Amino acid sequence: MLAVHLKRIDKQVTVTAAACLYGPVIDALMCLRGIQITTGFGLAVEIGDWTRFTGSSIGSYLGLVPSEDSSGQSRHQGPITKAGNTYARKLLIEAAWQHRRPYARPGERLLRQLDLVAPATRIRALEGNHRLHHKWVVFDDWHKMSVKANTAIARELTGWCWSLAAPLQQGERMNAA
Repeated sequence: MLAVHLKRIDKQVTVTAAACLYGPVIDALMCLRGIQITTGFGLAVEIGDWTRFTGSSIGSYLGLVPSEDSSGQSRHQGPITKAGNTYARKLLIEAAWQHRRPYARPGERLLRQLDLVAPATRIRALEGNHRLHHKWVVFDDWHKMSVKANTAIARELTGWCWSLAAPLQQGERMNAA
């Protein structure tokens, strides 16, 4: 029963996403592992204008950077700040777990998604998928706590999302001018 309800919601989100102005951004975001229609739509709508950020500042906006306590020569980093958009942060944290799974090449869903985007977006997304999985492998080799490692992956995933979405919105602005 729940699976049927979720499929119906996904269909409604798909229809809404296809008709909204964030359609190209959603398609690009969905080229990253862990991001399907609901997550892509949620991120696109919650962030809105990706061009107002840089690849490094968007993590701070979403509260995915460590807090800091500095005094004189001492510097202590603590847990993430959790500032900014809670919903978008949660979506990215959940999506980041997918990058821990083995990855050699895109699966069937991802291949279909990659066919919907421009070659530059496709190349960038594939680079991101490989890099994020490699980071997980490194964290596992270092025996990092999985929750902390996943948060670090989510912060980097945020930058990859920005690198896919911002150029699309920048291009739209240039075409509109």
